[in-house]
Amino acid sequence: MNGMLRNLLLSTLIAGLPFAAHAQGPSKGPGQAYPTKPIRLIVAFPPGGSTDIIARLVGQKLSERLGQQVIIDNRGGAGGTIGTELAARANPDGYTLTMGTTSTHVIAPAIFPDVKYDPVKDFAPITLVASTPYLLVLNPGVKAATLKEFISLAKSEPGKLNYASAGAGTTTQIAMEMLKLAAGINVVHVPFKGNGPAGTATMGGEVQALFGSMPAVLPQAKAGKLRPIAVGTAKRSPALPNVPTVAESGYPGFEVSLWLGFFAPKGTPGPVLKKLYGELVAIAKSPEMKEPFERNGADPVTTTPAELTKLMTVELEKYKKVIKAANITLK
Repeated sequence: MNGMLRNLLLSTLIAGLPFAAHAQGPSKGPGQAYPTKPIRLIVAFPPGGSTDIIARLVGQKLSERLGQQVIIDNRGGAGGTIGTELAARANPDGYTLTMGTTSTHVIAPAIFPDVKYDPVKDFAPITLVASTPYLLVLNPGVKAATLKEFISLAKSEPGKLNYASAGAGTTTQIAMEMLKLAAGINVVHVPFKGNGPAGTATMGGEVQALFGSMPAVLPQAKAGKLRPIAVGTAKRSPALPNVPTVAESGYPGFEVSLWLGFFAPKGTPGPVLKKLYGELVAIAKSPEMKEPFERNGADPVTTTPAELTKLMTVELEKYKKVIKAANITLK
């Protein structure tokens, strides 16, 4: 977990304790019989990306614990805003949830001028389940083995190198734009509809680089289909201990990561939210999730609803400043 995220979570721990304690007790009213039918889990990105991977891992366990099927509903497009808006407008009965991320609940509201949902007012936050670094990878044909060499190459050929993103306005774009600002390079943005397609384009040489979230690009990096040169978190990732951070590669203070959590539409009954909270926290902390999370470069992280709300509020202001400083647009 990155340092800022850890501090934010600890700072609101006391505020969230009553919820957490009650969530683990017996449910009453609407939550007692819940669920009595399948639950739809909206993923605002296409299959194969980090959000989809984590959603399927956790969704399967949630299905087992609740005794009802959790159906993944991929609704990608527009930087995750299409699926997230759909989730915000869903019936608040506990049978539609969404996997919210840094991209959908922080970046999109900060960069899209006409986003049709409010990440705080339109959702009932439940808990984070995971956090993962962003990993800068290159097509193996690029003549750069380190971040320093990539920066030098980009400076020698300004505007000739391209980078992929999971879509305009997603954290994959923000991460690379932050690097461009820090390093003073010109690398052209090519948006795709999700981490999966972006990774495929990078492997195929359609673009040269991708600052992708770890679960989406780690398997290809380990297989040699993509070349990892830097991670965006303050500390190195245990999944790739030999890959340095951007900060230690010459850009101190650089830090960007992806968090993933569960949200329900605002107005979902409290007992239902408490039941989901207890189940999701138990799943994220369970020993059986350790291996699949590690395999995908993710760390289990849980929060109370109060902590998650504060995290969104603080990061929204942080990324608004980044977007303005880097003059990031939706081109």
